[in-house]
Amino acid sequence: MTPGDTASYVESRTIGDATVTAISEAIGPYRVSLAVPEAEWRRELPEADAEGRLPYGQHVVHIRLGDASILVDPGLDDAESAWGRQHAAQSPDQVRTPGVVAGLASIGVRPEDITHVVITHAHFDHVVGATVERGDGLAPRYPRARYLLGRADFEGLRDRPDSDMAVRLGVIERHGLLDLVDGDREVAPGVTMLHAPGETPGHSIVRVAAGGPRFYALGDLMHDACEVAHLDWAAPWVDLPAMRASRERLLAEAVPTGATLVFTHALFPPWGRVVGGADTAS
Repeated sequence: MTPGDTASYVESRTIGDATVTAISEAIGPYRVSLAVPEAEWRRELPEADAEGRLPYGQHVVHIRLGDASILVDPGLDDAESAWGRQHAAQSPDQVRTPGVVAGLASIGVRPEDITHVVITHAHFDHVVGATVERGDGLAPRYPRARYLLGRADFEGLRDRPDSDMAVRLGVIERHGLLDLVDGDREVAPGVTMLHAPGETPGHSIVRVAAGGPRFYALGDLMHDACEVAHLDWAAPWVDLPAMRASRERLLAEAVPTGATLVFTHALFPPWGRVVGGADTAS
């Protein structure tokens, strides 16, 4: 896979007045983490192997609308970075693509063109790409962007100051680029960051509603289509009542409007739509 082979990891769609691009960073096996009996989830996920693993993707989303150039989740660090090499050693079965910066370049976007970086939640695979290695330190990868994150997630990192998330977000904060968000927040005209707690207390999703059909980038609101059919299926660490309420809010908006969705950890291309009611996904 090379930077020029963009069809395998970059795909754009026009949705209303916006151009939405999904960029794949990686694919690799992931162990199913659902707090339900294994026999139940295996009926819904028959492709899982004997160890309970599925091939999972890792994607970010770029939204171009008017003067706004918005990245939803900065994702992983570069494969060749110190962090990337360590991650590869810990996840040897994961296959990386040329990455986010190469994917952005293929659609004519440079890191300095990004106006906003929306971080859906403070898990490492959604955060560490916010910075780039510069000499012996780290610097904001998107130096002209405002970085938006749910306040509750940032506050939750204070007792883990040495974690990847705290270190990377600390760099962004010290450069004066971090905006902490409570509730919903308009990012730019037609693009809204929606508070959707459950996976984490500050988890958010992103809605585009501009001149036509709606689009949603889901973060980790749902990992698999089976979680659309079973709104109470989730990982054991989530706040399940909050997660269910967030999922119900999404479906109440997305189903009647036929909205397009991007699932962060689906196989590429990660587009989807809930059709025929809130118990069927495609």
